[in-house]
Amino acid sequence: MNRFLSRRTFSAWAVAAACALGVASAAQAADESADAFIKRVSVDILDAIKADKSIHAGDVNKIVVLVDQRVMPNVNFLRMTASAVGPGWRQATPEQQKRLQEEFKTLLVRTYSGALSQVSDQTISVKPLRAAADDKEVLVRTEVRGKGDPIQLDYRVEKAADGSWKVYNMNVMGIWLVENYKTQFAQEINAKGVDGLVASLADRNKTNARAVK
Repeated sequence: MNRFLSRRTFSAWAVAAACALGVASAAQAADESADAFIKRVSVDILDAIKADKSIHAGDVNKIVVLVDQRVMPNVNFLRMTASAVGPGWRQATPEQQKRLQEEFKTLLVRTYSGALSQVSDQTISVKPLRAAADDKEVLVRTEVRGKGDPIQLDYRVEKAADGSWKVYNMNVMGIWLVENYKTQFAQEINAKGVDGLVASLADRNKTNARAVK
């Protein structure tokens, strides 16, 4: 696996591995540390991908189901989208905000669906956590190990009201996902407004959908 392919694969995997397969019980969520959360969900998602031949065959619909049912419940996607859109989020109407979340989610799933099919023998190593017991926002640093050099994969997580952890940003090899999109989205909004960004995302998603057919 070359370095470019590794980066694509783990950019994709970061989107999925940021979250748990299913929702942890309230007792488990209250007791689980941020690094234990990331370790658990990383192993779970890798096992799920490795065991599913449809994902390895590039079945986008199967990947969408995986993300919707097992990943998204444990991501603060509202915060992730609002942060990526930046100041334009406050200008958007509720309907525009809804569309932005829908199109952004579709963009992430479609962009990385091909790379998810290439996950094979990778394992996760969680680095020692540098956080106080009562911290509500924590940086969890990990490495993904397989063929080639280890891949840096870091997560920003927050503690929700029910005590569970939610991912709201991730860093793949030094590039934070939210900040990466924030620059692109700001250019679209400055040029064409919020509706222009929605339209641009929708067009990009249609192009991506045609490419995998």
